[in-house]
Amino acid sequence: MTDDATLRERFRENASGIAATTVTGVWLAALLADFGWWLPFMLFGYIVVVPVVSMLFDEEGETVEVDTKTGSVRVEHGQSDSESGADDTADALDRLRTRYAEGDLTDEQFERKLDRLLVTETPEDAAEWTERNREAERDRGTVRDTEVERER
Repeated sequence: MTDDATLRERFRENASGIAATTVTGVWLAALLADFGWWLPFMLFGYIVVVPVVSMLFDEEGETVEVDTKTGSVRVEHGQSDSESGADDTADALDRLRTRYAEGDLTDEQFERKLDRLLVTETPEDAAEWTERNREAERDRGTVRDTEVERER
């Protein structure tokens, strides 16, 4: 009985992969056997069968909330990018505060890292921040070079 439950759980967890592998095996066998229906089957399998199986069986991060007063049920699937980004920022902020509290960072280092963390919440923001700093360093380098030439 336990083996059946385990097998069902494994099937449920891997249903999308099983469907994709089955579709691939069937259309590939049909192609090699020179059946003319391999291309329509491949398209139907990848456009219809695999996504439907994925919608039915993939439950990563599924959360079910029941409101006892109204009786309404809310199901959330997965975690959005903005939520995971907010969690990452909160974790980084906690680590930063801990390092500051333990004395690993000076006041200036803490403030600089805090500013950088708050400005670079997303990878796009981080890329923009890096580019701005590179441009600023180039400008400062150019200004320093011209000041050195003026002193001569």
